[in-house]
Amino acid sequence: MNNNQYDSLKKNPNHFSTGLIYNIGITLIPGIGDINGKKLISYCGSAEAIFKEKKRNLIKIPGIGESSVNSIISQKVLKRAEEEIEFINKYNITPLFFLDKDYPQRLKHCIDSPVMLYYKGNADLNVPRVISIVGTRRASEYGKEACNKIIEGLSDLNILVVSGLAYGIDTNAHKAALKNNLKTVGILGHGLDRIYPSANKKLAEKMIENGGLLTDFINKSNPDRENFPKRNRIIAGIADALIVIESAMKGGALITANIANSYNRDVFAVPGKINSYYSEGCNFLIKTNKAALIQSAKDVKYIMLWESITEETSKQQKLFVELSAEEELIVNILKENEETSIDYIVLESKLSSSKIASILLNLEFEGVIKSLPGKMYKCL
Repeated sequence: MNNNQYDSLKKNPNHFSTGLIYNIGITLIPGIGDINGKKLISYCGSAEAIFKEKKRNLIKIPGIGESSVNSIISQKVLKRAEEEIEFINKYNITPLFFLDKDYPQRLKHCIDSPVMLYYKGNADLNVPRVISIVGTRRASEYGKEACNKIIEGLSDLNILVVSGLAYGIDTNAHKAALKNNLKTVGILGHGLDRIYPSANKKLAEKMIENGGLLTDFINKSNPDRENFPKRNRIIAGIADALIVIESAMKGGALITANIANSYNRDVFAVPGKINSYYSEGCNFLIKTNKAALIQSAKDVKYIMLWESITEETSKQQKLFVELSAEEELIVNILKENEETSIDYIVLESKLSSSKIASILLNLEFEGVIKSLPGKMYKCL
């Protein structure tokens, strides 16, 4: 199938979304992952432009091998992309390209975030507060109770609860969220044409009604073992913070915690008995300062500053606050944008991270600025 045939598909809006076939196609090119896929898009201007670029220009792009270039030129992957679009249309699935406004913005800023996501559900993936919860598949009553109490304690914040729909803590987190009328999203390690484990099919159906299912795998992708560590980057990157509840020293929960730390996310762990096999991972995270110890939702709220400054206090901003030159510099940076990340503030101000953190905290106590989830700030 050539470009003229694909261009003709665009005339049928029910079958083809402009550019979607190319957005999906770029993810199917052998040897091109998410990082190189975004690099190609950056060089060429769009996914569509990649497939229309001359070979001699593609081969010059750093990190793109000849075999990958040949796959782009042959355009065979577009046939598979067309099949995926048919699946998307048939089952009312929402495709999310990484430049779309509905794409999870927290995840977008992670270097290896997926070029494409496939979503079925009704939750807003960009709500003000998102928590991911992970843990062992062999959850004890202690772990389940801790999970239930934490989610119940966070329910007044109307947070979005994210987990992996696996047995154990994941399943418990999704069920606890639904019980407390919170939307919950499961991140899958396979396509949306199936549910794994199959025992969670009914739970998944309830989640689609009050949350959703999200994956970066196309349909007919099997739930292979290697897919689950890969999907863990989405669990880590889509949230403001990650909570680990029961984990052995090896396993997906610790992998996710390490990824979350690399993304500069807050990581929390529920401690357990020193002789408990499935508390070794949590205790290790706490001992090595890779996670903050929490015992309740109150701890999460305190550390995330979700209760430290109330809306009423925020409204009582001091009218004549005397600012130092450095404070004024930061306030001016914040005024340029509605919401600003701490990384951007460091970059623009050229001050050290520790200095910035101290100034931001003082400005917040003075009622000049407000902290937001995901280490974002705004002026009041």
